[in-house]
Parts: sequence; C-alpha cells; structure tokens
Amino acid sequence: MSGKSVEVLTADPAGVATVQGRGDTGPVAATAGLLAEVLAGVLRVEQVPADSHFFNDLGADSLVMAQFCARVRKRADLPTVSMKDIYRHPTLRSLATASADAVAAPIPASVPPAQASTVDPGQTSPVDMETSAWDSEASAGDTEPSTPPRPPAAAPASPETRGAAVTRRYVLCGALQFLFFLGHSCLAALVAAEGYEWISAGSGLPDVYLRSVLFAVLTFLGLCAVPIAAKWTLVGRWRSGAFPLWGIAYLRFWIVKTLIRTSPLRLFVGSPLYVLYLRALGARIGKGVTILTRSTPVCTDLLTVGDGTVIRKDVLLSCYRAHAGEIQTGPVRIGSEVLVSEHTVLDIETSMGDGSQLGHASSLHSGQAVPAGERRHGSPAEPTDVDYRTVDPTDCPTTKRTTYGVLQLLTLLTVYLPLALGGLSLLFAGAPQLRELLASQQTGFTSPEFYTYALAVSLIVFFGSLLAGLVAVAVVPRLLNRAIRPGTVYPLYGFHYGIQRAIELITNRRLFTTLFGDSSAIVHYLRYLGYDLSHVEQTGSNFGTEVRHDNPYLSSVGTGTMIADGLSIMNVDLSNTSFRVSRTSIGPRNFLGNRITYPSLGKTGDNCLLATKVMVPIDGPVREGVGLLGSPSFEIPRTVLRDNRFGHLQTGDELHRRLAAKNRHNAATAGLYLLARLLHFFVITLITMGAADLYPVLGAPAIGLAGVVVLVFTVVHFALIERASTGFKDQKPLYCSIYEPSFWRHERFWKMASVHYIDAFNGTPFKNVIWRLLGARIGKRVFDDGCFFPERTLVTVGDDSTLNAGTVIQCHSQEDGAFKSDRSALGRGCTLGVGAFVHYGVTVDDGAVLAPDSFLMKGEEVPAHARWGGNPAREMPDGRLRPEDRRGADTPRATPGRSD
Repeated sequence: MSGKSVEVLTADPAGVATVQGRGDTGPVAATAGLLAEVLAGVLRVEQVPADSHFFNDLGADSLVMAQFCARVRKRADLPTVSMKDIYRHPTLRSLATASADAVAAPIPASVPPAQASTVDPGQTSPVDMETSAWDSEASAGDTEPSTPPRPPAAAPASPETRGAAVTRRYVLCGALQFLFFLGHSCLAALVAAEGYEWISAGSGLPDVYLRSVLFAVLTFLGLCAVPIAAKWTLVGRWRSGAFPLWGIAYLRFWIVKTLIRTSPLRLFVGSPLYVLYLRALGARIGKGVTILTRSTPVCTDLLTVGDGTVIRKDVLLSCYRAHAGEIQTGPVRIGSEVLVSEHTVLDIETSMGDGSQLGHASSLHSGQAVPAGERRHGSPAEPTDVDYRTVDPTDCPTTKRTTYGVLQLLTLLTVYLPLALGGLSLLFAGAPQLRELLASQQTGFTSPEFYTYALAVSLIVFFGSLLAGLVAVAVVPRLLNRAIRPGTVYPLYGFHYGIQRAIELITNRRLFTTLFGDSSAIVHYLRYLGYDLSHVEQTGSNFGTEVRHDNPYLSSVGTGTMIADGLSIMNVDLSNTSFRVSRTSIGPRNFLGNRITYPSLGKTGDNCLLATKVMVPIDGPVREGVGLLGSPSFEIPRTVLRDNRFGHLQTGDELHRRLAAKNRHNAATAGLYLLARLLHFFVITLITMGAADLYPVLGAPAIGLAGVVVLVFTVVHFALIERASTGFKDQKPLYCSIYEPSFWRHERFWKMASVHYIDAFNGTPFKNVIWRLLGARIGKRVFDDGCFFPERTLVTVGDDSTLNAGTVIQCHSQEDGAFKSDRSALGRGCTLGVGAFVHYGVTVDDGAVLAPDSFLMKGEEVPAHARWGGNPAREMPDGRLRPEDRRGADTPRATPGRSD
C-alpha cells in the first residue's frame, strides 16, 4: 500500500470514531471505528485502513475473519456480523454501513413458535415422558410409541436434569439392542443353515437350481415382510410428536428403523418396487413417482408424495430428527409434479406445493413451505427464478413401470440369488478336499493345513475378485454405454434406463476410489473408467477417495484442477417420465472442496474455487477467476495471501523431486491398505471355516456365533490399523504443503481408517464406544445417528449432545496446495441438525443448535444456547420465518420452525 493515501479508522476514548484524513463523524463512522479496534487486535496491528480489502489488502483469510466475527459478537456495543457479511462487505466502511442498514430495517414481526404450536390434550407431556421410569413405559402396552406433539423450541435440558435415570435407560437400551442383534443373527443363521442343507440335498444341477430359486423366493419374501410386519406391530401408525431417547418408545423406533433400512427392497431404489415398499410401510405416495434416494424414510406414515414427483439422489427426508435428548417426528408433504434435486434436506414439518421445485444442495427448515408452482434453492431455501427442470417429459405408461419392476424382481430371484446360493452348495460339493478338511475332527483349528488352506483361499478370492472387478468396471459399462446417446430424451423404466442404472452401479466402486484416491494413480483409474481429464498436471492429490458420477464417459475435468472428497457429478437430468444423459464439464485450474454436487449445467469456468458444500449455480454468466461459497452461492476471493506461501514447492525441479517422494509414500500406503484388508479377509475366512467345522456339533448357533465374532473382530482390527497408522498417537493440528511428509502421513491415515462398518452402530451406545476406541473424545450419553469424523483424535463432543444423520465434523481443509487441520469441539447438550457440516477450528458452546444442512465454517465460535443455521451458518436469533415462506397451497398447520 505504499505510495497511496489511506484513511485509517481509530476510536477515541469517548467511543466516537473518526476517519483520519477526513474527520467524518456519525453512527456509521462510530461503528467502523469500533470494528477497526477489534480487527486491529485480531491482526495484531496498530491501525487498520478504512477502505482496505480484508483479503486482498490486509492479507486476512476466512479463519482470521471468523475470529474477528467471534470477537465482535462478544461486544454489546457492536452489531452481530457473520462470515457472509464479511465476504459481501469486505471493508470496514462497507461493513459498518451494511450493519447500520440492517439495524434500520428489522425483520417483519411474525407469530413466535411458542404461540403457533398445537398440543393434543390427550397425550403425555414431554417432561412427563422424560422423567418417567423404564417400567412405567413398558407397562403402557400400546402398539404405538407415546408421541406427543413437538414442543416449542426451548433451551436443551441440562445434564443435571437427566441424571442417573437417563444413564440407566441408556445402558439398558444398549443391552436390549445387543440382544436384538444377537437374536436376529441367530435367526438368520438358522434360516441359512436349513436352506443350505435343503439345497445341498438336491440331485443334479437342475434340481439344485430349482431348489435355489424356491429358497431365494421364500427368503426374499420373508426379508421384505419382516420390516413391514415389525412396523405395524411395534409402532402402528406414526404420529407427529416426540419421545425421549433410550426409552421403550425409542427402542421400538430403532428396531423398526434398522429393519426398514436393511430390507432387500432397498436394492430397488429408483424402481416402482421401491415405491410399493414405502406404500406398504404407510407412506402416501401417488402414481408415477420416482424416488432415487437411498436414505429410506422411517416414519413413513408422515410422508406424503403426490403424483408425478421426482426425488433425486442423496435426499434426506426421514420424517424424524433427534433434538436435545428426544426423537421428534413430523410430516413431510410433497405435492404433485414436484422436483426435489440432489443433496437436499427436508426437515420435519415442511411442505412443497404442486409443481414446485427445490434446487440441489438446498434444504427446507422446519416450518418452511414452498407454494405451488414456485421454486426455491439455498439453505435454508429462498425464492429463485432458476428452473431446475431441464428435460422434457415423454410417454411412460403404467404398464412400462410395471414391466420394469417385474423384470427386476425376476432377474434377482431367478439369476443372481440362485447363482449365489446354489454356487455355494456346488463349491462344497465339488471340493472334496475342503469337505474332508472341515469334517475331520483331527484337523480343524489345530492343523497347519487348516490355516494354509484358508490363506490360499483368501489370496485367490481377494486378489482374484480385485482383478476381476478392475476388468468389469471398464469393459462391461463401456459396452453398455454404446446404447445411450448424449442429449437424447429416453422414457423412464425402459431398456435405456436400465442400461444407465447399470453403468452407474458398476462404475461407482468405492473400493477402487479408496485404493487409488489421494495419489497419482487416481487420474489413471478415472481415465480407465472413461473420464475426460484433458492434459493432466499431476499433483499427487488431483482427486480424493470419494468421487461419484452418473456416467463416467460424460464427465470432464480440466487441466490443473484439484478435487477434494465427496464430489458427485450429475450427468443425468430427470423428469417423472423421462431422462437424458449430458456431458458435465469442470473447468481447468479449479479447486473443489468437500461435499459438492456438480450439475451438467454448472456455470463455472477457469480458475475457480468451489468451497465445501457450495451450491454450484446453473444460471447467469460463467464464473471465472473467483471463489464461490454458500447455498445459494456468492463470490469470494479465489485465494488468499497465506496460501501462497507454498507456491515455490509447486513448480520446477522442486515439484518433481517432492512429487516423486510423495508417489513412493502413496504407493507404500496403497500396499499397506491392501495388506490390511487381506488380513481382515483372511481372518474372516478362518472364522467362516471354523463355523463350518463346528456346524456338525453346534448346528445353526455356530453360524450365528461366527457373525458376532466377525463383527467384533472387524471393529478391533480396523481400530488397531487406524491407530497404528498414526503411531498410536493423537493427531496434531497442521498447516503445511501437500508436498510435505506430514501431509502424506495424514493421507495414509485417511486410507487406512476404514469406518464404513460403524454405520451399523448408528443410534446405539456402542457407536460412542467405537469412537472412543478410535481416539475421539466423546462425552456421556451422546446420541449419534450417523455422524462422521474424518479426524477422530481432533474431535471433542460433550455430554448429552445429539448428532443427527448425515452430519460431519471435519477437522481439516485443503485449498490448492495448502493443507490445514485443527481441533473442533462441541460442548454439552449441543445438537447438530440433519446433514450439518462442521469445519475445523470450531468451538460450539453448551446447548447450541446447528440447523439442518448448515455449514459451520472454520474458526467459528457459537455461543452457548444459540441457534445457528444456513450455508454458511450464522446466528438465527429470532427463530422466525418470513411470511412468504410460511404460505403455501394446502400447507398443514404445524409448529413453525426457524429460518433466516
């Protein structure tokens, strides 16, 4: 800034600010002066120029400005500012002016949530349910959980009020959940054993096949009927209301949820059979509805979907949520001809009118309603003119849908399942050495041949399936893709739809992206799949370990672009009757953060930064040379001065030397990854063979016991592997280049830390035990319904906190060639809403609430008992909805939620 005449803001002892060089006074100048005082303290400088850009001139970054916002919030004499305000008004003068305008234009008054809530006088109050004893709940004897209406928003109960009674419920619930799992395993083992014996008794290949088909049909029907019967027996019809965690009502809820989400009918997502399954569970779903999300609704009686509606991938609409020690259930009403785009969250007590739309990476908070025919996007959703319907409808009669579903079912029952069931019987029948080895009581566990044979089988099956999978993901989809032409509109549930679904299923193999991701090998693998990567500028970290697509042959990524984890490329556009595949192109020299859905019409070009959870725009001009943040997105600086300090490591001979060293380290990591999984597979083979050895003596219990042993071994094995990858030490905060060994070790930790098995423990006390085993600091009675911690040892969660499904506490960030990580901590009694994302360096004080689908940026400090929401998250102090968001056609009366 040398050579320029700058104006500097300072504050005199009386608190009246002046602009040096002009002598201006007034409320705006006073506010600017106080802001300058705070910012100078954060930057550790004496004075701050009034019109200097926070990022371009002062060299600040989002972490520094988050600290600035936190200090401003602690000042009673200053208005609250958020990170969104910082980016939109990046100088002290403009920020002070915007704050003054916001104070001058308050939000219009609306009905507070407490006044709009409705309570059925015939139902039990939440307080009575919370303090009631376990035996009093069990004595109720009704077929539905006691579910009073959701109470108005209030401060979460303190740990003292929960006391020993909640702890007893917590422990007893966990014990009963374990007994349910044990009983379920034994029953499955008994059915499998009887089925195997009956199929093996067949004479000849045709008889074995027919027996396999019949057993497959009966087993499939049984597995489909059990969740439906359990739901209607244990729950009856779901009603809007709430019940406490860890009680009898919660246990019934958990059993039903577990059975619903393990049903084989989940394999038919995107098929009319899946819609029939939801209807059997009580959902009110109209004709011609297409549902592609794998997150199965649980409280299905509260879900209403009108005719011709499309619900795309990765939509969360479970009709329940966990909040402050209880499960709250509420309706989700979706009208006819509605489009719900990818990666969206529909909280309870939300609705969408006929013909409405919700854009990708968006959410509806509790109480929000989209009026008929209108469009919304953002988190929380706000009005937009963008049309997310991009494909014309075509003819798709009911007969076509029916035929498609019937063919899917017949293929499964007459081809896939009989081959799996009959193949196992033929394997034992055709391998006399194996039968003799397992039948001989003198061999078994004490014989060296037992372990040699198990090792040989493990090596052949493990590496054989690996190589066969690599061939299949390239050859089969490439042949199938010849039948599909980009830009052509095809009817749903026809031949071409089946082809596209098969391509998507086969080419999205998590094993291979995990193996090759975070290394130079990933670009070769994606090219092998069919990606167009132009001229690759190898960085050793071009892609993370989680990359998904609809069609790899229509996915393009430009030169020099780096992509973190969680990218989902949208190549398919849908209506309720048709679909079209299109090329999706990501420009050169971009950097994409975590959890990004990129549509085929994305309006970003060269040299863009797409921040974590950003909503990629599909309208307006093509953005170039800027950063995009939030949903809906707005422009931010492409880069900051701090991240340029590692630029010298990314060019010339230094780059080649360090990249070669990184490649060697990553290759060793891939080898260790395969070795760890081979060891896991070998031990599982031993357990399976041991169960077969004990089967003549113990019968079906031997198989059930083997299932429990496999689960326990899996937890212990991967916990030891993960902790060993860090030398059995806690991770430390980092700020380094991606070409430094400390980052390579962090990449090794990511690859070795396989925690997909942990989802089986969602909603149980056992998940907290596993997190502690992995190094996370988890308090007492924490409810975890599906949270994920990429860096376990950097996370702290206080007692009685509530973590909803799809939430993430990610203690790292990568922007181009710079990597940063730091600790994040949640206090006692905090709640993270469904799909919320917490970044690194974050502190959330006791009792705070983060709304669904929110993105809490790095370095933020959330005060105690505050409610934050949005993307990026900011304080939502009044908890009110705008009148235009409250209105909607056929909107039910419900307790208003909070929106911003």
